[in-house]
Amino acid sequence: MKSDEILAQGRRVLDMERDALGETSRRLGEGFVRAVHLIAASQGRVIVVGVGKSGIIARKIAATLTSTGTPATFMHPVEGLHGDLGMVTDDDVAILISKSGETEEVITLLQHLKRFGAKLIAMTAVPDSTLARESDAVLDAWVREEACPHDLAPTTSTTTQIALGDALAVVILERKGFKREDFARLHPGGALGRKLLTRVRDLMESHRLPILPPTATLREAMIPLAERRGIVIVANGDGTVGGVFTAGDLTRLLEREDNFLPIVLEQVMTRSPKLARAEELASAVVYRMEQFGIMAMPVLDESNRIVGVVHLHDLMRAGVA
Repeated sequence: MKSDEILAQGRRVLDMERDALGETSRRLGEGFVRAVHLIAASQGRVIVVGVGKSGIIARKIAATLTSTGTPATFMHPVEGLHGDLGMVTDDDVAILISKSGETEEVITLLQHLKRFGAKLIAMTAVPDSTLARESDAVLDAWVREEACPHDLAPTTSTTTQIALGDALAVVILERKGFKREDFARLHPGGALGRKLLTRVRDLMESHRLPILPPTATLREAMIPLAERRGIVIVANGDGTVGGVFTAGDLTRLLEREDNFLPIVLEQVMTRSPKLARAEELASAVVYRMEQFGIMAMPVLDESNRIVGVVHLHDLMRAGVA
């Protein structure tokens, strides 16, 4: 098979799945609103049910809900009928996934979930199916056809299911006021945890700070500028920042001044520099540094006093970018 034929087939699948998501968005309606209200009002867990490929999607939806502040668990319908129903309470909400809405194992479990008093949300491509009729809310997962050339292998249908699950999770986390700090608390490990948990105070330099008064000359600034990685902080008498002078400022000054050493800092410093706070997320400071092309920032405490300096290289090395 030629390369252009392979690419054409790949694009056909992607186009079909894109179009399916567009149709899902257009069909999104009151059933989605009811589902959001049911989950947001629940005092229990969300139990996500599916068989086969839909079971895999159910696991992912449960994981996404849990990681964004909505306790959820996956239940295989067969395991549910052999003991796992013991976890169900009348405070729970169940999302049951079945493209046809007639999957035998799912329908059987549905009857028992109703007996336990759980609220039911159907995710199905058939709005008049048994699953849809027996549920409290219906998520419309209709697709025209699967991307499989035989219209058999779950492809566009599972893409639609996973997207609907993501939509539910994101809308619910927004309703609950779920913040970055909450996300960090649930994801303390790995690169994501470092990015969301690391504060500027954890990475800033706080000893032998390159601080000089506004009346200091550039001759006095040369050594700290070289030794302290390209920045001098100009401090007011009360310990607040009056300005900064950087290696970049020096380079630009050399282009227009031959006798620069007697110049005092207050004449050439940047008077309104970008500043960091000791308690803010390090990842937020990385964003500002990259946005404004800054290599280092003074760090202030809650009283606006200088407590450190933070360098972009240290932030990048710590993996918070």
